[in-house]
Amino acid sequence: MFIDSHCHLDFPDLAKDLDALLLNMRNNQVTHALCVSVNLPDFPRVRSLAETHDNLYASVGVHPDYENEIEPTDDQLAKLADHPKVIAIGETGLDYFRLQGDLEWQRERFRQHIRAARKANKPLIIHTREAAADTLRIMQEENAAQVGGVMHCFTESWEVAQQAIAMNFYISFSGIVTFKNAVALKEVARKIPLDRMLIETDSPYLAPVPFRGKQNQPAFVRHVAEEIARLRAVDLSDIATATTDNFVKLFKLPGNALHA
Repeated sequence: MFIDSHCHLDFPDLAKDLDALLLNMRNNQVTHALCVSVNLPDFPRVRSLAETHDNLYASVGVHPDYENEIEPTDDQLAKLADHPKVIAIGETGLDYFRLQGDLEWQRERFRQHIRAARKANKPLIIHTREAAADTLRIMQEENAAQVGGVMHCFTESWEVAQQAIAMNFYISFSGIVTFKNAVALKEVARKIPLDRMLIETDSPYLAPVPFRGKQNQPAFVRHVAEEIARLRAVDLSDIATATTDNFVKLFKLPGNALHA
């Protein structure tokens, strides 16, 4: 079975077809999914999905691309994370690609999320784009290794992956790994230890081959796993088992959690 470790099922384009998407997940042996928060006003919608569906989980956080937001405090985030189906803090991190100028507010927001994760004792979901050095530096300064987490939709170098793994983080591959031009990322996918790997869709974005350019959905995470199995010359079941076990371990799920 497969788990989509990062999707946005609350986004309108997906939410309107939720029943069909959940059925397609089952038909593709995608048993569970983590619905990731991007801002606090929409967090109740994310949490409600997790409360309503046994095989969905939620996170709480404010994405670094969301500039004009009331900045969350670590206490506020930790309080919102105090819920059995809210299993992570994020997505958080740094993005120097979409936004320009003085981004100190982004770095401070990232620090608040790491502090919240430590207070809540829940792992982090980290987004980094063209900001790897500052991302790793802040992770070190704020002791993110205490709770660990996942570097979601990973597109960085093997060296960055090694530094993140050393801080108790997992590396998650999205549909990008299936793209023909993602040569360097494919090499990283060959090298990552199986016990440090997750798979995701980041739905509704980044649909894998053969659906590239179309709206993504959690069922398509199977294609991410298939490409990684091909790259590593292993059975698909090896990727399925490892990434499922890693999800359970990272997010501290009870032993019977995946029998939904």
